[in-house]
Amino acid sequence: MITAFIFFVHLFFVLIIFTKKWQDEGLSSAFLNLGLIGILFAVGWSISTMILKLFIDQKGFGIYFDRDTFSLSLLTTAEYFFYKMYYGHQLTSDDKEKQ
Repeated sequence: MITAFIFFVHLFFVLIIFTKKWQDEGLSSAFLNLGLIGILFAVGWSISTMILKLFIDQKGFGIYFDRDTFSLSLLTTAEYFFYKMYYGHQLTSDDKEKQ
């Protein structure tokens, strides 16, 4: 259940960024950002799983919070801070003209 929620949050974030970039910069920029998010997700998940294999066994902390769920949670936390720094000014800025 936690894993499904994490995937849903990523899907929702991808849709927001794709739509925002498509409106502001064009379709090619939207697809480039989609690729960036996809690559960072895939590589980050692999790296976090590899690191957690050293410290946590497959069972993890319970039936709903196994090692894969823990690695996805760790990845989502790291991605939050990275994307806040990378996309933060674009998502919170007003598009009104300043006079």
